[in-house]
Amino acid sequence: MRRLIFTYSASRVAGEHELSVKGVWASVCAVIREVSSKVPDLDSIGVTSFGESFVMLDENDEALFPAMLYTDPRGNSQCAELVARIGSRALGGIVGLAPHSMFSLPKLMWIRDNHYDLFKKAKRILLFQDYTVYMLTGTAQIDYSLASRTMAFDIRRREWSDTVFDAAGIDKHLFSTPVASGTLAGKIRPELASGLGLNPDVLIASCCHDQVSAATGAGVFQEGEAIDGTGTVECITPVFNSIPDMDILQEGNFAVVPHVVADKYVSYAFCFTGGVLLQWYRNQCARYENNLAIQTGQSVYAMLDHSIPEGPTGILVLPHFAGAATPYMDNGSKGAIVGLTLEHTAGDIYKALMEGVSYEMLLNIEMLRKAGVRIDMLRATGGGAKSKVWLQLKADIFGLPIVSLGACEAGTIGSIILTGLASGAFSSLEEAVGKMIHEEGTYYPDMEKHAAYAVLFEKYKGMYNALRPLV
Repeated sequence: MRRLIFTYSASRVAGEHELSVKGVWASVCAVIREVSSKVPDLDSIGVTSFGESFVMLDENDEALFPAMLYTDPRGNSQCAELVARIGSRALGGIVGLAPHSMFSLPKLMWIRDNHYDLFKKAKRILLFQDYTVYMLTGTAQIDYSLASRTMAFDIRRREWSDTVFDAAGIDKHLFSTPVASGTLAGKIRPELASGLGLNPDVLIASCCHDQVSAATGAGVFQEGEAIDGTGTVECITPVFNSIPDMDILQEGNFAVVPHVVADKYVSYAFCFTGGVLLQWYRNQCARYENNLAIQTGQSVYAMLDHSIPEGPTGILVLPHFAGAATPYMDNGSKGAIVGLTLEHTAGDIYKALMEGVSYEMLLNIEMLRKAGVRIDMLRATGGGAKSKVWLQLKADIFGLPIVSLGACEAGTIGSIILTGLASGAFSSLEEAVGKMIHEEGTYYPDMEKHAAYAVLFEKYKGMYNALRPLV
């Protein structure tokens, strides 16, 4: 299926990051039409989406306000109000999040406080998964994992939190009904079916938050397992059976999110610059190699992989070229390359970028372990999983085995699994996993290299605080 690509605008005030609700819906319909023209016997559709951004609908199901992205700065004071009323620790203990204005509830409070004339017309508040499901079926339901991205969902009771909604002064009944991931919403609306080229009996299912879908599509279901997805952003998503130490998790800005498997949870550790850091190197420092790769039909990254030396480079790269994600969540942090000598080569710098991202993810792994989250092995997906060099380097730095699933779209596979289970195409999760997930090989750590990297990692851990006053 063609992937949706959305753009945002800052049309009213600089710094406001918004999505056009009509534009998103038009794109959803366009993708469905394209797929139905190629798959005439389509019998079910599953909906997975990113989190946080929400749609505010009036009584005619018309959007009242653009959807604010998580990067939008509005909602800071409203988040502070919630913390003052409930307490940061108590609030985080309910919703499984470090309180932040990126989430839905503070931004909804901002609309109420600044555009009450529009807010009072709202009849429904939906995130993009349940908005799409509602528009397709007329059923307003949201899965547990996506509901947790609102900062208003009780992750233990798996229901909306009266405590949080009362403190926010928001009616919880505006939101969709929480359901388990992979729950059928019903058949497509008859009046939509013909226009989208669909059979009126097509079933629609609510899948889950995109990162949970990726974990599902990677076969990450047992405690101690985690998916390492390397695309533009690098994200490690471990699974665990019980809620760990929330104080440590909040300190590191880690979420606790319901998994698709009942009574299990996941967390998200991520770096804003995963594969995009290598893309930066390709565009700025390897133009000759890139042009040569284009002329010869090769992968420029495979070509660059051949240029790197054995063993640690000794260079330390702070990969905050687009700010810092977990555990710091510091948008103002800058990147740095430290320890260069005249003996270092271009290949050293390229490898050092891989090392820097890997050190940053190991920093996250260590903090998760302090909170009680086990990570014994990783299952790698995304564009970065094409690189045998990077997979081996990660295994050496982490000291963990890494199973490669190749560059598969794990999120798409996860959605297929959940939709197939909901519609009856698969009889069990085990059957779905056996048919949909394929391993390409396992990379085991070289413990001598791991010991050498451990020395450099100890130095790396001080880089962020040491460089903050300088950049």
